[in-house]
Amino acid sequence: MAPAEQAAATQARVDSWTWSVRLFKTRSAAAEACRGGHVRVNGAAAKPAQQVRHGDEVRIRVGGVERIVIVERIVTKRVSATIAAQCLIDRSPPPPSREILATMPRRDRGSGRPTKRERRETDRLLGRDTPPTES
Repeated sequence: MAPAEQAAATQARVDSWTWSVRLFKTRSAAAEACRGGHVRVNGAAAKPAQQVRHGDEVRIRVGGVERIVIVERIVTKRVSATIAAQCLIDRSPPPPSREILATMPRRDRGSGRPTKRERRETDRLLGRDTPPTES
């Protein structure tokens, strides 16, 4: 095997690898996430061309959810879901339960800033201290 072929087998571009193991639907979406600062390799922000190796920790923020994966095997071509599962170790925290999500206050998208009354209700619900009143 030539040295260039050996290097390709031990490392890959982070955008290509994340797309190959099905963390992103398209490679261009993976590259865009890297450029947007949503992909970190070993704690540092990653550009699309950054190389990943076996044992690297890759953190991805997609749709408000953070995925933490450890590179187990290097692949550069998109593979099936069963093979993709063998190429990484998923260390992501479990998603919050439905009960917790149901209790979180939500505003309708595009409804503008909260009113003073809504803000006070939210602060009261979250247990934040209210400023002392003058008597």
